[in-house]
Amino acid sequence: MNKLFISYLQIASSMQGLGYKLIRLAILIIFFWIGILKFANYEANGIVKFVANSPFMSFFMKNASNNVLHPETGKEVKEYKLYEVREGAYDPVKSQWHEENRTYTFSHGLGILICVIGILVFLGMFNPYLGLIGETLCIIMTIGTLSFLVTTPEVWVSATPEALAAGEVANGFPYLGVAGRLVIKDTAILAGAVLLLSQSAKTILARIQK
Repeated sequence: MNKLFISYLQIASSMQGLGYKLIRLAILIIFFWIGILKFANYEANGIVKFVANSPFMSFFMKNASNNVLHPETGKEVKEYKLYEVREGAYDPVKSQWHEENRTYTFSHGLGILICVIGILVFLGMFNPYLGLIGETLCIIMTIGTLSFLVTTPEVWVSATPEALAAGEVANGFPYLGVAGRLVIKDTAILAGAVLLLSQSAKTILARIQK
């Protein structure tokens, strides 16, 4: 049993190079897949709440961050709240609003950027200079995505008054909603990108210092 364990450790200890390659492949798959999905309207509609509440990105969209009165509750809300569309559904009026809001234009541009970053990170396996660019952009993008945990109300569960009265405790931090669970995964991507950035930088330094 001890020999088997030692053999396992020896095999595991030799897998660092494979691990780096798998991280690059994983980032390529995640970024390219999500980037392509940004050309689908349902995905584009879903990012509006993140952009509209971000002080760094809200200017990309025309109307989403405007404050308006909700016609049913009379409470002031962000305009995008009136035009949210369930995944898989279609509403011509809401779709027209998203066109005017530049939702789809922004989403398409973002999709292209995400795809390019994923490809650059993957190509870092063969060219450390391309990898350095991709990994730097990947780190910047993931930090931007993680900032939504601070700026986007929808990342946290918002319990109704009835639920709170009934003793429901899942309300606000640390209870991640669907949007929050989507965002938190970027902590792992950030860690992987930092690791790959270090690898690319070491390779370039070794070449320069020869």
